[in-house]
Amino acid sequence: MKSKPPTLEAAKAKAKRAALSALKRARRAAESAGVPLSDWEGEFLGSVEERVDKYGRAFGDPEKGGPGQALSTLQGVKLKEIVAKAKGKERKPMSRGTGFKRK
Repeated sequence: MKSKPPTLEAAKAKAKRAALSALKRARRAAESAGVPLSDWEGEFLGSVEERVDKYGRAFGDPEKGGPGQALSTLQGVKLKEIVAKAKGKERKPMSRGTGFKRK
C-alpha cells in the first residue's frame, strides 16, 4: 500500500518549524561566536520570527515565495548572510555582470 503525499497544511507546518529553527540557529551561532549583529540584523531576526510564529509565513505577497515556504527568497538569502557572518566568512560583493559581451 502506497503512502499518501503530505498535504499542503502538513508542508506549511513543516516549513514553519524549519524556518523557526533556522532563525534560532542563526541567532545562537552569532551569540556563541561573539559576533555582534547590527541593529538591523537583530530586528530582522526578531520580526521574521514573530511573523512566522503568528502567521505561519513571513511574507504576504505570494509571488515572493512558494506556497509551502515560510520565508521569501530574499529573506532566506539574508538569513544565510547572517549565518555566514557568524561563522566568520566575509560577505561577497555584488558583481557587475558582463553585459552583452561574447563568452
